[in-house]
Amino acid sequence: MVKEKVLDLANHISNKKRGSKNEIKATDPEYMILEPVVSEEMAEVVLCMEIRKKVTAKDVAPLCGKSVERTTELLLELADAGVCFVNEIDGVDTFWYETWVPGIMEMMVNNKENVKKYPQIPRAFEAYGRVRGPKTAGSFPVGVGLMRVIPIEHAIEGETRRASYEEVSKYLNDNDIFSVADCSCRTAREAMGEGCGHLKEDMCIQMGHAAEYYIRTKRGKQITREEAFEIIKRAEENGLMHQIPNLDGSGKTHAICNCCGCSCLALRTASMFINADMVRSNYVSKVDKEKCVACGECVQNCPVNALQLGQKLCSKTPVTTEIKRIDTPRDTEWGPDKWNPDYRTNRKDVVDTGTSPCKTNCPAHIAVQGYVKLASQGRYREALELIKQENPFPAVCGRICPRKCETDCTRGDIDDPVAIDEIKKFIAEQDLNTDHRYVPKCKHEYGKKIAVVGAGPSGLSCAYYLAIDGYKVTVFEKEKVLGGMLTLGIPSFRLEKDVINAEIGILKELGVEFKTGVEVGRDISLNELRDQGFKAFYIAIGACMGRNLGIEGENVENVITGIDFMRDVNLDKELKLEGNVIVIGGGNVAIDVARTATRIGNTQVKMYCLESREQMPALPEEIEEALSENIEINNSWGPKRVIVENGRATGVEFKKCISVFDKSGRFNPSYDENNTIIVKADTVLISIGQGMNWGGLLSDSKIELNRNNTIKADPFTLQTGEPDVFAGGDALTGPKFAIDAIALGKEGAISIHRYVQPGQSLIIGRDRKEYHALDKENIELQGYDSTPRQSVGHVDGSKSRKTFKDLRETFTEDQIKRETERCLSCGATVVDEFLCVGCGQCTTKCKFDAISLVRKYDGEGVAYEDLKPVVIKQILKRKVKITTKKVKKLFK
Repeated sequence: MVKEKVLDLANHISNKKRGSKNEIKATDPEYMILEPVVSEEMAEVVLCMEIRKKVTAKDVAPLCGKSVERTTELLLELADAGVCFVNEIDGVDTFWYETWVPGIMEMMVNNKENVKKYPQIPRAFEAYGRVRGPKTAGSFPVGVGLMRVIPIEHAIEGETRRASYEEVSKYLNDNDIFSVADCSCRTAREAMGEGCGHLKEDMCIQMGHAAEYYIRTKRGKQITREEAFEIIKRAEENGLMHQIPNLDGSGKTHAICNCCGCSCLALRTASMFINADMVRSNYVSKVDKEKCVACGECVQNCPVNALQLGQKLCSKTPVTTEIKRIDTPRDTEWGPDKWNPDYRTNRKDVVDTGTSPCKTNCPAHIAVQGYVKLASQGRYREALELIKQENPFPAVCGRICPRKCETDCTRGDIDDPVAIDEIKKFIAEQDLNTDHRYVPKCKHEYGKKIAVVGAGPSGLSCAYYLAIDGYKVTVFEKEKVLGGMLTLGIPSFRLEKDVINAEIGILKELGVEFKTGVEVGRDISLNELRDQGFKAFYIAIGACMGRNLGIEGENVENVITGIDFMRDVNLDKELKLEGNVIVIGGGNVAIDVARTATRIGNTQVKMYCLESREQMPALPEEIEEALSENIEINNSWGPKRVIVENGRATGVEFKKCISVFDKSGRFNPSYDENNTIIVKADTVLISIGQGMNWGGLLSDSKIELNRNNTIKADPFTLQTGEPDVFAGGDALTGPKFAIDAIALGKEGAISIHRYVQPGQSLIIGRDRKEYHALDKENIELQGYDSTPRQSVGHVDGSKSRKTFKDLRETFTEDQIKRETERCLSCGATVVDEFLCVGCGQCTTKCKFDAISLVRKYDGEGVAYEDLKPVVIKQILKRKVKITTKKVKKLFK
């Protein structure tokens, strides 16, 4: 049943008349937010008040026909609910009400008890801007919106035209009483199950009369000015931006909100309705393309997706070097056809014409161009920090990475690709020195317990990013050593154990706990870990089981899978091979197995694989290293049977492989059965792939497996059939490279953070990292230098085959200088100046002084009492512009 007096009140606050064309109805958000907590009697009191007019209970009592005592009780109830402010002025409680937004709705959402009890309160708050927002399009001049972005102060320090009302410090220094409360927008989104994972606790600052009210009604806690400045700093570090309620007049406000673009209901007007003038500051971002290196930090942190990655190189035909909007609400009729309703899930990282191939091709989308530039300037620690935004293990990857970034490097179209991996390896060397290593600081103290199962690259990556977020992470590893296949599957001559341990050491400094020799599913179950208080799990056990061939004779003692062989070697088990060793397989692991076999006895190692030399999946440089160590590689042969005598393999019969893939590109080898050879063998090492050994890990769970025995999980969120279990690495994808596993580890950490925080969505406001490269066929590549690619000294195979030490050298500092100068610097950030709201968050993330805020407008805030004529004037101006534009089109 409709509360008629409450509906009257909703119209009264909105300055509408019941029965009029624009009246507030019982289905509108203005009524819906009041209905659960405002009684008819409470409504009668406020109906006797006027917006922003301060009154006492003694003033209102005769107007509403109630006693002063009863009126006082009702006004205090209204203040507690959030409908009215209350301050003690001259020793007397004084009350008044504000606009819906910013005002009543935020205050009502900051009553946490009511929000929990009545979900329609946050839903109504969200609905208000969505329902009323479209009518504001083009109607407010710059600087006059209900909320206003205030730039991050040091982003405008060099701007001579800045005014004091654009400085956060001015508002904090103008006040003496402060409080802090949770962000009301993120609270509402969270209550609706649409949270975005951004920090909401103790983020919005109230000042003056608002602080007094928040402290009194226990919506917020009192803080000092110094603490307020610390909150501002923390907000900026967490990628948040500043806004103020903008109806107190120029240079005045009662709050500073620290907002994110994916949950803020004011910023929605810019992103969803493409109506940035409603909230913008006087500034826009400008990119100095010469300095920009397309690292993408500004793009990822822009709250309104006004920045995207594009290209810097000249093109044969024009491409997008800046985003220009043909239509804006300033001079165009604006409706749903112009909106972006999916703005929280369809953010773009890259303009349609593409960006740097190196960042695009890297599975973790590391800012390659950025760290190469920092290295060229000798800023190695900053380069390391930039790499670790996406990859916690640069020293490891600098030794074993497949170099996908180099494969498509534009420089390779001139001569040779930039030696990106060698540059990264040089940068990462300082991470191995405890005096210079980069250890990130924890951002929060969430404290919840998270379990990671598997201490390989994906599990370690997930643990690293969760630890930075302040979670208590425990990694369970069934082996006695950490590192997973990094430690057990890769030989020391490619990746020495002290390198792995040094980078794992940083996780220990971050507080990650490791439990080795514990197999989850055997020694302890997921349910038992839940009982111990673990709130979520990341499963990354790796493809740690070797695969057999399925042929006659392979089940004998001296036929071993390459995975088992490498594990035994890396665990320092006493192994000694003699005589003829056959390695079956042509991938990187097979190469590692073959090269290891040459080092542990008097052996002659021969490799046999289905693929031709050109088709071999092993990297070309690894093939060359194997050949240099006198390993014989025999291509286009498939195993037919293992020859067994007296219970031991004595040879392998191979048949000629004619083709590996069928016409549709599927793996489907065909053979010439009449063309066979028999090769003598004292040991056979099978390295044709890896599989999963789940043990009892998934017992009594709803988690399902795919046909290839990998785990079923959402490809974006990594969530499995058990909502609190996420999976990544080889367990999800099957055997891939370490960098692929590392990238998934970070995504797993993001999902787990959102999952364990109440009301968060796993997808809203999340970077999908959909990158695509520029068209190299359209690039002008004349006139570049001919500096040759730097290289490390060649490793003598006759020496390397005798040791497990990594004999590969690292670039010198002089080589780093020469090699980094070869980078063509393909990419640059592109700005949509209309969509940019001038918050300055981008400038805080740029390490190259390549992006700045430039004052473009001169708008000032207007007090609520003076707002109506300003808006009417703007509406009339806009109508003239729309008409003029239409007339011009007619005569074109």
